[in-house]
Amino acid sequence: MKHPPIEHPASALNFDHPPQAPMEAFARWYEAAHEATTVPNPNAMSLATIDPDGKPSVRVVLCRGFDARGVVFYTNRDSRKGEALRAHPRACVNFHWDQLDRQIRIEGSVAHTTEAESDGYWNSRPRENRVNACASQQSRPIGTRAALEAAVQEFETRFAGQDIPRPSHWGGFRIAPERIEFWQGHKHRLHDRMIYLRQDDGSYVTTRLCP
Repeated sequence: MKHPPIEHPASALNFDHPPQAPMEAFARWYEAAHEATTVPNPNAMSLATIDPDGKPSVRVVLCRGFDARGVVFYTNRDSRKGEALRAHPRACVNFHWDQLDRQIRIEGSVAHTTEAESDGYWNSRPRENRVNACASQQSRPIGTRAALEAAVQEFETRFAGQDIPRPSHWGGFRIAPERIEFWQGHKHRLHDRMIYLRQDDGSYVTTRLCP
């Protein structure tokens, strides 16, 4: 049975008088999702891209940071999603916090994070994760799990007792919001929806939408 909508007054948005800055509104809901003990993986977001041949593709990735410039995730840039973003540097992400009856959808252009940002996040990762990222040719075929584990062991041996440098093909992407939609569930499907649209001068215009 579907749970009833949950009210969170501290993080509620006034859809008739929203904050001027969309990422301020995003931060309020994102932090509420992290504080809610019922929400697993609150930083999980579905990332939709367009492959070089024009086919759509979607997968779940983890948001690893955000600010007024947008949301950030890190990955192997030679992976399928990396190749898609190289060919079509635009994307859409969707955060769905079912337990809070909330969604946020962000659409916009995509660019690499700085080398310093990518290095900083790389160095914050557990050593095992860095080894695995070096060993895995993400999205490429491999015969068996044993072959994958052998590749990991090879990198473990190569970097024994050493720092593991960030591969040049591994780094971050930032999605710069051009359109952000906030969705809040309500009883009887009379939901709240609102979009922020970025203008040429960098400001945003908000519009309430019918559910």
